[in-house]
Amino acid sequence: QVQLVESGGGSVQAGGSLRLSCAASGFTFSRNYNYMSWFRQPPGKEREGVAALSTTTARTYYSDSVKGRFTISQDNAKNTVYLQMNRLKPEDTGMYYCTTGQFISYWAWARTETYSDWGQGIQVTVSS
Repeated sequence: QVQLVESGGGSVQAGGSLRLSCAASGFTFSRNYNYMSWFRQPPGKEREGVAALSTTTARTYYSDSVKGRFTISQDNAKNTVYLQMNRLKPEDTGMYYCTTGQFISYWAWARTETYSDWGQGIQVTVSS
């Protein structure tokens, strides 16, 4: 059974940094076409894709709003994926979710319907 557990959220002032972790169990990063992704849901808005990582090719994908500020990475030995968030802005506030899926078309990474397994979410609050 797939389990995803997020940690590392919290409150920070604008310009600060946070690192989110997602510990995965029930599968391995080496499975075919595996992606680990981060989504977020700002208050009153829909869930949106933030970053994705192909755990077999190490290719990464980012939304335009976080490109250059956020970095997604993996630790295969720990079956853990990270999201390093720098130069945070108030508009980065929201619940952040870790998710995993197996798919071939990379462009599907930002679609919530691509994924079936999600973490419980963790709050990130950025104050101005």
